[in-house]
Amino acid sequence: MKTTAFTIIHESLGAKMVPFAGYNMPVTFEGINIEHETVRKGVGVFDVSHMGEFWVKGPNAFEFVQRISTNDVAKLTDGKVQYTCFPNGKGGIVDDFLTYRINEETYLLVVNAANIEKDWAWCNKQNTMGAELYNASDEIAQLAIQGPMALKVMQKLTDANVLDMEYYTFQKLNLAGVEDVIFSTTGYTGSGGCEIYMENNDGPRLYHAIMEAGKEFGIKPIGLAARDTLRLEMGFCLYGNDINDETSPIEAGLGWITKFVDGNDFIDRDFLVRQKAEGVSKKLTAFEMIDKGIPRQHYQICDAEGNEIGEVTSGTMSPMLKIGIGMGYIKTGFNKVDTEVYIKIREKLLKARVVKLPFYKA
Repeated sequence: MKTTAFTIIHESLGAKMVPFAGYNMPVTFEGINIEHETVRKGVGVFDVSHMGEFWVKGPNAFEFVQRISTNDVAKLTDGKVQYTCFPNGKGGIVDDFLTYRINEETYLLVVNAANIEKDWAWCNKQNTMGAELYNASDEIAQLAIQGPMALKVMQKLTDANVLDMEYYTFQKLNLAGVEDVIFSTTGYTGSGGCEIYMENNDGPRLYHAIMEAGKEFGIKPIGLAARDTLRLEMGFCLYGNDINDETSPIEAGLGWITKFVDGNDFIDRDFLVRQKAEGVSKKLTAFEMIDKGIPRQHYQICDAEGNEIGEVTSGTMSPMLKIGIGMGYIKTGFNKVDTEVYIKIREKLLKARVVKLPFYKA
């Protein structure tokens, strides 16, 4: 298994380590609920160095990124970030990712850890215009500092103004004496904060500086388990669960990152235009449990008569709401807000209701 720049630190803190996407990663430190609440109310630090980073450079960089991405890259200016996905040429999704525009000829694509090799092969296959591609995934360390106190912690470590940065923007800055750290107001928790990118060698130094600066705010290390419950409370998709090569952005409720504008001739555009116009037979839908029970991936979603109408893609017991929550693909017609559906748990039909995202509202 691969290690990150922070693996030794995690082990010294007593983290429970598990294999994830080929890496030895911390799943919990103190426990999911404690870590989850720490991020919602204060600040926590995640090691997300397992994520992949691809540089796209040169005069054809914009043409390439616009072609492979459903979102409209033309809307990006220097210092802006965009959430988007790779359509796979068959109506499905290769991966979801972030696009960073450094300048008009330089972009950084941040992809999911489990898909690095797949995404890299896909990008090279689609690079018919000759953009310069470089896979920097093994060279870059990444930390996510998340929670309502996160930017206050980080402001102590830099002279640059980070407290007033807009959501989904970034800047290169000096952080705790480390030059050229990419500081991005993005995250996967819905509680505010930032994600920072640095060279592997600078990782431990920055980690210790952040933990020291965050002491007054009760900062804690957070594992991957709480990362999953946090993102689910916000209704953020997880690749491999809620989206995959068999689900389209329209079915997944990602029409907002699928831009049918002039000049955005991305892969699968014609198919997705038709799908949006004609409608789809299933939609990714959020639900809360009414009866006591915890929905899990692959559980059946049924109507009142027990007929299967869908399948759970993600589910958990919400640490903040103290009820079972989940998402799943449900037949169109059963996915309107307040519709009652049933989750089949151990052969019992437990009542739930369709809700609007996010589940948790700060």
